[in-house]
Amino acid sequence: MPLPPDARPVRAYIGLGGNLDQPVDRIRLARRAISDLEGVREAGFSSLYRSVPMGPADQPDYVNAVMAVDTVLEPLSLLDQLQAIEAANGRVRLGERWGPRTLDLDILLFGDAIIDMERLRVPHPGLCEREFVLVPLQEIAPGLEIPGRGWLRDWVSACPRRGLDVIAM
Repeated sequence: MPLPPDARPVRAYIGLGGNLDQPVDRIRLARRAISDLEGVREAGFSSLYRSVPMGPADQPDYVNAVMAVDTVLEPLSLLDQLQAIEAANGRVRLGERWGPRTLDLDILLFGDAIIDMERLRVPHPGLCEREFVLVPLQEIAPGLEIPGRGWLRDWVSACPRRGLDVIAM
């Protein structure tokens, strides 16, 4: 969606993932829904990657991607919009950490902000340890510096690849 001409957008990165109910289709629908948000414009989108689950092993593999957006929304407003998209795609929050889900949308980075609030922590706490976030992020932002954590390329080279595969562009 076009941004207002006098806007000063922030570049944010969003992690998309899921492993239930046609996850490739869900991620593509979520991409479109995010792009359609007022005050948000897509700036990049990674390939889709298949990854093994972090949590319980008795669940399907995940499909993951990273999306870059330019936004004039405040961080919590963006979070609220992303959670509404999750809910519209059947996401039910049962409290099970790393369990199966239809769609998971996480704000990974929000400009150079470091945010530590009850509802939102940016950079995302698991960003630097998760290959299914680091690799697609590097695909669309290879020279990125992660606020307070250093260069993305250094984190990517130090992170093991537990069976991460590109499945679609």
